[in-house]
Amino acid sequence: MQRMTALFSAALLSLGLAATQAQAQQDEAAANNAEQAQATAPAQDFSDSQLQQFADASKEIAVISQEYTKQLQAAEGEQAQEDVRKEANDEMVKAVQDSGLEVDTFNAIGQAIQQDPELMQRVQEMAKASTASEGENS
Repeated sequence: MQRMTALFSAALLSLGLAATQAQAQQDEAAANNAEQAQATAPAQDFSDSQLQQFADASKEIAVISQEYTKQLQAAEGEQAQEDVRKEANDEMVKAVQDSGLEVDTFNAIGQAIQQDPELMQRVQEMAKASTASEGENS
């Protein structure tokens, strides 16, 4: 269960992939803005289909994040790092869109999950179930 929580945390954090020491101040400002947005975000009801799409996209984003984190660490110079971040972001956006969700919907679900432990539990169970069925189909 801790692995699933870590997976979703990584997936949610990976959307910001710009978490490097050189950008600590920007990240702090972005975090403050995100907190304000979360505080004002209206509660939404998401369908099981949307939650499953979120779970599937989150798994893919976690993989992308791991791959690009290695590239980001190996990149030399600010421009090279920025290029890696942009490429990673593009791949993550594509993964979300390929899941059938809009990026805004994905982000809204991510925010809702952070605020609602029961919703997080539902999505984790969906991800676990889809992972189990993928193993059976392989």
